[in-house]
Amino acid sequence: MDHQVVNEKNYLITIMNKDKNPSFLYGVSVGGNNFTDRVRETRRLKLNFENGLNVILISPRRMGKTSLAKHVAQVVDKDIVQIVYMDIYDCRSEYDFYNKFAEAIMTQTGSKIEQILENIRQFLTRISPKISMNPNPGTEYSVSLGITPKEYSPEEILSLPERVGEHIGKHLVVCIDEFQQVGEWPESLLVQKRMRGVWQHHTHASYCLFGSRQHMMNQLFQNKRMPFYQFGEPNYLQPIPSEEWIPFIQSKFEQKGLAISDSYVRQICEIVGNQSSYVQQLSWNVMLNTEHIVDDEAIKAGINDLLIQCTPLFMEQTGGLTSYQLNMLRAIVDGQHTQWSSQEVLAKYNLGTKSNVSKMQKVMLERDLIISTEQGLFLSDPVMELWFKHR
Repeated sequence: MDHQVVNEKNYLITIMNKDKNPSFLYGVSVGGNNFTDRVRETRRLKLNFENGLNVILISPRRMGKTSLAKHVAQVVDKDIVQIVYMDIYDCRSEYDFYNKFAEAIMTQTGSKIEQILENIRQFLTRISPKISMNPNPGTEYSVSLGITPKEYSPEEILSLPERVGEHIGKHLVVCIDEFQQVGEWPESLLVQKRMRGVWQHHTHASYCLFGSRQHMMNQLFQNKRMPFYQFGEPNYLQPIPSEEWIPFIQSKFEQKGLAISDSYVRQICEIVGNQSSYVQQLSWNVMLNTEHIVDDEAIKAGINDLLIQCTPLFMEQTGGLTSYQLNMLRAIVDGQHTQWSSQEVLAKYNLGTKSNVSKMQKVMLERDLIISTEQGLFLSDPVMELWFKHR
């Protein structure tokens, strides 16, 4: 289980929930009036879903992958497409996944408990489901299937979307969030081969796979030696341009009787690298520090609040790093992005040996603390970079 991802989600949700009716939502997937732009991406993903194409969504965290997938689920042609969404961040093994996979398909293709039970009787005859009242708001009950290898083989469970889609006369699109967790399971390569081996033959079901750890997602889908290589159309979600944030953010301020200029909206976007969740979080902080019209002091106070909010998370993410690893992050923040084997760079930032730098780079790429581009190494989180500078 990726504790870093889970802790980050829970932390942002806690921060957001301190305000009962925030104008800006962050840390959770958003929809309706809180969903921003993504017109081109929405159109393409909608067409892919309706035409049965597999899709891989890849981007850094906080770009809005989950929000986009859920938004498209609301606008597809529901006469021909049925969306099933699941988040597998808490699945620690193959059969954890199969249970969640089957439960999502059974419950989301039936609108009433009677239909769900009929689905289970139709497609999972060898188990006895447990139905319990769900304390979570918005959901009346939960279903537990308790599938084990004794009842069903992996191939039987993985075939459920195809069978159900054919039965209901609709194309099933199964959206799986935090899919990088598959790479953490025991015998992961074997599990991936099973999934690919079954899903690639489906004609009544397709798959949208995405996750929050870009490095691992790239490994799963862009590595020629991996089973999921070229499984679906890769979609690299880009930041929403500042110009498209301007009307959205200004309208939110106007609803509160406040005003913010185009230049200050651009400044907010630039500070957080246009990462959607951070744009909304910083905008909310600035709004809370504005009496009538946004000024430099409101921006400064909003940034300070953002850094205070993120400090516990960043302390956790960097707490286990060695001095050499922290020095490497500081070097990147200082503007050093290339020439890591240079003796001058090694000495200036106290990075140890050339081989030590290679090991550090590998570790921090795997932990998604940094990203590697044609221009060199950069911190993956623009607010963490700002945090380092302030510290």
